[in-house]
Amino acid sequence: VRAGSRSRPGARGGACPPAVPGYGCRGPAAAAMGKETIRVYARVKPLGRRQQAGSYSVDDEEPLPSLEIAVPRDLADGFINNKRESYKFKFQKIFGQEAKQDVIFDSIAKPVAECVLAGYNGTIFAYGQTGSGKTFTITGGAERYSDRGIIPRTLSYIFDQLQKDSSKVYTTHVSYLEIYNECGYDLLDPRHEASKMEDLPKVTIMEDSDQNIHLKNLSLQQATNEEEALNLLFLGDTNRMIAETPMNQASSRSHCIFTIHISSKEPGSATIRHSKLHLVDLAGSERVAKTGIGGHLLTEAKYINLSLHYLEQVIIALAEKNRSHIPYRNSMMTSVLRDSLGGNCMTTMIATLAMDKRNIDESISTCRFAQRVALIKNEAVLNEEIDPTLMIVQLKKEIQDLKYELALVTGKQRTSELSQEELLQLDELIETFLRDNDPDSSLDVGADMRKIKYCFVHMKQIINHPVTSGTKLLSQDISEEKNSNKEAGEELEKLKGLLQQRDNEINILVTMLKKERKKARDALSQLNAISAGSTVLEQSLSMSLEESQSPSRCFSLKEAKDLSSSVPRLPFLSRETGGKMSLGCQEAFEVFKRDHADSITIEDNKQLLKQRFDEAKCLGEKLNEVRNKINHLKGKVIQRQIQRAALGKS
Repeated sequence: VRAGSRSRPGARGGACPPAVPGYGCRGPAAAAMGKETIRVYARVKPLGRRQQAGSYSVDDEEPLPSLEIAVPRDLADGFINNKRESYKFKFQKIFGQEAKQDVIFDSIAKPVAECVLAGYNGTIFAYGQTGSGKTFTITGGAERYSDRGIIPRTLSYIFDQLQKDSSKVYTTHVSYLEIYNECGYDLLDPRHEASKMEDLPKVTIMEDSDQNIHLKNLSLQQATNEEEALNLLFLGDTNRMIAETPMNQASSRSHCIFTIHISSKEPGSATIRHSKLHLVDLAGSERVAKTGIGGHLLTEAKYINLSLHYLEQVIIALAEKNRSHIPYRNSMMTSVLRDSLGGNCMTTMIATLAMDKRNIDESISTCRFAQRVALIKNEAVLNEEIDPTLMIVQLKKEIQDLKYELALVTGKQRTSELSQEELLQLDELIETFLRDNDPDSSLDVGADMRKIKYCFVHMKQIINHPVTSGTKLLSQDISEEKNSNKEAGEELEKLKGLLQQRDNEINILVTMLKKERKKARDALSQLNAISAGSTVLEQSLSMSLEESQSPSRCFSLKEAKDLSSSVPRLPFLSRETGGKMSLGCQEAFEVFKRDHADSITIEDNKQLLKQRFDEAKCLGEKLNEVRNKINHLKGKVIQRQIQRAALGKS
């Protein structure tokens, strides 16, 4: 089964659609795109050493470039025959044998990549016979860096643009599907290290109720930069099925679809844009009678030609206006590329041509197929959807509002109190409502009865206190009252602590006075026998009485005399409290040290500690002297070593 069917004798080349302007998808008008025909390009493969060039010419002067192929009349068929001698086909652009890979990318793939970044789906696929340069165009060559194909250059361009655009948050995933003998395989499955094709996980097609195609077991690998994406591409290429045929030493025996999935979202926006770019490398058609292959290669050729035949059937059905059924389900490849052919996608085709005499018929079939593809119209739509997380938040809020309304209708009362945030929000709503001069304005607080009651209480406060209500709201009054009560409680606790401290100091002073009074009585009995010191005693009594008076305690004159007889004056009662320790606490501590039973032991320990400190200081000085001597000797040793080394070297 051949991919390109022969036309009837005398039939002309397929009509080409009118010129389609370049895809400008990064501007503001990108969202409004009507139906556009598939853009078709042609690329001529350079001839080999032993190949004879066919007769063809390229005309770039017309609105659309045209390719004219001349087929010389075969004398073996006789002089009288109806074969055409020239075929003329039109393309968007024709690339000659000297065209470079970067020119191919800038003209074909770059506009599609820009549309994908803007949120549209895109597809680029290469079609042609085996050995015509499809894989070289899509994937590229491995000999030189400049031979990179459309896929690596597209990855580099996309990640470069994503890095420059900081206004959106992008997420990128890639997938690599291989269709070999009408069976799908995942070339990027991380769980399998395949040594042969059958070890790869099989991909199956599933269709939902909306006729959307889903690929089961096809993994999506996230790629955050160009290096990760290229590593995934190289991994898939190593697992791809290739074989040597008479037409090509490394012929692709399967169809491969490399897909780039991009999701973008602006910060704070509720919409997400999803887009995907299919980069398709089709297996080449070949005539079994010409190549003479057999065995396993023959089976592969049958499946390849059959799938390409089904692809042409879909193309023919889409080109017909009144066709009701499109046979997408005939093959796996047409099912996967359903959106790319007559759907929501911006599709571009590259027809690869081998213009040598032996393959001139296959090149004409490829051009005819390209003309049929150029008649198909796709309608690309901006793929936007609401963020599921934001949608969940909105639905939860709506459910809560409905619960409030239901509680209001059924009369069910809520016992929980309003939070501080809710009270502040209500205050702002009330203040905005009061400042609004529009008579038709309304105060909407929802169906919560608690909020309605709070608003009524606040309105009542405004009516009763019109002066203060303009500046203070109810929640502010409540919060200020709580703060003032808290501050008053803290001040009360401080005063209680200070009062307790003063009571303790007074108790210590009373105890000290009692002890001193007892000692003063014992000393007074001895002083009474001396009459000459009565005058001095009276003066000391009067001075001690004045010094010992306290604002909290009052003592009798007799107790003051007894106290003054033993202690001429109490210095801690006349000294002002200027240090850290209060009056009573410091004096009580001095009395405690003096009267404690271990005071002598403490003094002895202090003297011993001082002696030990002096000894340690002397030992430290000796240690420093020894250390200095060691350092001096060490320096001499190093100097001697240096001198010996110098003498030995000389």
